[in-house]
Amino acid sequence: MDGALRILTGGCVCGAVRYECSAEPALIFNCHCEDCQHFSGAPCTTAVIVPEDDLVVEGELTRFTTVGDNGGVVHRHFCPKCGTPVIVKPEVFSGMKALKASSLDDSSWVRPQMDIFLKSKQPWIELAADTQKFHEGPT
Repeated sequence: MDGALRILTGGCVCGAVRYECSAEPALIFNCHCEDCQHFSGAPCTTAVIVPEDDLVVEGELTRFTTVGDNGGVVHRHFCPKCGTPVIVKPEVFSGMKALKASSLDDSSWVRPQMDIFLKSKQPWIELAADTQKFHEGPT
């Protein structure tokens, strides 16, 4: 982040789900795993990791759970009305949740620190030079 504390707000496209988080993100990364590609319809997704105790969600989310090829369990939360992916809960991040950067009201400040699961990266995607890079997830 740019050093300025901000309240993170966002939600789904139809407005049925809204969230607010008053904590600084612990980590921001791009995930290139096949599950993120399938669920987003994009070559990767950007996740903003925040403490779940500082995240307030209003509205109903539907959950779909997946197990990645590395055995990690991920709970994907989305709006049941419009289908917008909103929050992801990778069990590996205890006490944390990942806001989908695409669901933020303002994502102009988002600067990923790493790219993960590059083993599944689409070959036509150019990576930023200043991110840490991991073939799978960070260890």
